[in-house]
Amino acid sequence: MTNEQYQEAIDWLFIQMPNYQIDGQKAYKPGLDNITKLCIYFGNPQEKIKCIHIGGTNGKGSSSNMLASVLQEAGYKVGLYNSPHLIDFTERIKVNGKNCSKEFVFDFIQKLKNIPEEILPSFFEFTTIMAFEYFYQQQVDFAIIEVGLGGRLDSTNIIKPLVSAITNVQLDHQNILGNTIEEIASEKAGIIKQNIPVISGDDNETVKAIIKEKALKEHAPFIDATLLHTDLSSDLKGNYQQKNVRVVLAIVEELKKLHITITDQNLETGLLNVHQNTGFIGRWFEFSKEPLTICDTGHNQAGLEYVFSQLNSIDRHKHIILGFVNDKNIDEVMGLLPENSEFYFAKPSINRGRHPKDYENLLQESKIFYKIFNSVQEAYLSAKERCTNEEMIFIGGSNFVVGDFLEKNLEFKE
Repeated sequence: MTNEQYQEAIDWLFIQMPNYQIDGQKAYKPGLDNITKLCIYFGNPQEKIKCIHIGGTNGKGSSSNMLASVLQEAGYKVGLYNSPHLIDFTERIKVNGKNCSKEFVFDFIQKLKNIPEEILPSFFEFTTIMAFEYFYQQQVDFAIIEVGLGGRLDSTNIIKPLVSAITNVQLDHQNILGNTIEEIASEKAGIIKQNIPVISGDDNETVKAIIKEKALKEHAPFIDATLLHTDLSSDLKGNYQQKNVRVVLAIVEELKKLHITITDQNLETGLLNVHQNTGFIGRWFEFSKEPLTICDTGHNQAGLEYVFSQLNSIDRHKHIILGFVNDKNIDEVMGLLPENSEFYFAKPSINRGRHPKDYENLLQESKIFYKIFNSVQEAYLSAKERCTNEEMIFIGGSNFVVGDFLEKNLEFKE
């Protein structure tokens, strides 16, 4: 298999299938019928691996990577399924921090081309069965499965995990999941299974009550991670990560009850070596020190509030590069923008990327200092030229903005 053949296969996967990452709401295919048929066709690999299911609006990527690092420190072989990817498709499916092989992806796509026509899966359903099969072939000890979107109708919800976790519930994807926190919480709580413990990481009493009610209905032990107290910290920076640490701590305690050996040292070391053990980047990722350059994939209102609050706590002049997708409510973002900053708005490279000219009227009304660019890289080069070593650059607003930046610059990083 050549790189060209691999890229052709990936292009086929992205173009032929409905793909939320590219097409948005019209590609969302709720329900478990297709993934059930796919799993049966491939021999139900998800039933042959031990899974841990992690959902939530924000924090599920960080929490799943933290947990993977802890389990790796304990000597286990750990599969990790996250989405979306930032640079290469293989980032979605990892074992002990190594991306799945391009050969496996290429070969599996050839099999996908031959499935019965009546199944008609979405891009995410195809990717999910690919992850299950890879983890089964790799004979992982545990597979950590991150929910793609929502929970109840997400294709990952076909698994029967050892433990589930819901990191938090915030307004996001309202056009799909519901317009209120209560509606979205009910969708997220859909991953709760009968008699399987669920960890709740949200301190919102309304959200907590909805998750607890569903847990009681399913006779599932309910664990409130917000009540835990710990001095443990992680190498994943960002003040918001402390909440995720508590979720991971609660998951670990439940795994211990299943006689899975994880020492306090494994926990401490695992949390401090997430980058090294899993290769996770994207959340408060320090790209360089001179000038200080930070990326963060926080993209909904709650995620941006956390990120911008942290930026406001840094006493430097800031050059902030932002970009959004079409379904983003830009009004919400405008009221959150950090002070003492100049802004560089850019269009993410994907089809759903929104050009800043479409919302320039909002930029003008906000009376900020801004420039508009056709690409993230153009915005970054402009910011880098203007930024001194006493100032800083921030890149964010969307997974795809961070992905565009890293794809162009990560290989040149010293």
